[in-house]
Amino acid sequence: MFKIIPLITLAVLFITSTYAQKEIDFVNYKNSQDINFFKKIKNRTLVKEYETQSGNAIKVGDTVVLGNPTSVEMSTRTTSGSYGGTARGGVSSSRSTTKKTYEFIQMGKSSGFSSMMVSMGGNSSSMANNSFKNTRVIVKEIKAYHRGSKKKPLYFIMVLGEVNGRAFGLNKYLSVMDTELALESGEVLLKNRKKTRPEAIKELREAKELLEIDMISKEEFEKLKKELGAIIRGN
Repeated sequence: MFKIIPLITLAVLFITSTYAQKEIDFVNYKNSQDINFFKKIKNRTLVKEYETQSGNAIKVGDTVVLGNPTSVEMSTRTTSGSYGGTARGGVSSSRSTTKKTYEFIQMGKSSGFSSMMVSMGGNSSSMANNSFKNTRVIVKEIKAYHRGSKKKPLYFIMVLGEVNGRAFGLNKYLSVMDTELALESGEVLLKNRKKTRPEAIKELREAKELLEIDMISKEEFEKLKKELGAIIRGN
C-alpha cells in the first residue's frame, strides 16, 4: 500500500536538495571564469582553498589581516536653534560627519549575491568600520557564488572569525563580499602574498637608485634583480 507524502515534506526535501552545500578542495581564478567549470558549481558551494588571479593561495584556517577601509560614509544632522524652551523660527544648523568604512567587508554572515548587491549599492549600514583596521582574523569559510544565474562566472565570499574565538561586538563573524576585489583594494592583506609585477618593477627601480648612491652593494642589487626579474618576466 502506497503512503502519501505530505506536501510540506516534499517542499522541505526539494529545498534541501536544491540548496545542499557541496565542498570542493581547490578552485583558482581561471576556473571561476571558465563556463565549462562554473556551470557545474552551485551557489554556496564550500571551497577549501582558492587561488587568486595573482596566484596567491587562501585556505580555510589561514590568518589574514584587515587593511585600510576604502569607502567613506557621510551623515548629516540638522537641528533647530532655540533660546531656553523657545524655538527660533526658521533658524537651524547642520552638521556633517564622515567615517571610513570597508566597501567589501560586512558585519555578520552574508546571504550571497543579494547582500553583495545591497552593499555595493551604497547601503553601508552593515559594513565594518575603521576600528577593524589591522585586525588579525581567521578564514572560517570560503563559499562560491554565481554573479546572477549559473551562466555567470563565480566570485568568492570569505567568512572571517576572531582569532581568540570571541565575537566582533554583536556579530560572531565578518564577511568578505568579494575576495578578489577586497585583495585588489587592500582591504584584506595576505601574510605571505606574492608581489605583483608593478610592485616588483617599483621595488627594482628603488633598489637601482639605492645602488647609485651606494646605499646597497652590487651583490645585494644583483640578488634582488634576479628575484624580482622572475616576477617581472612572469616566470
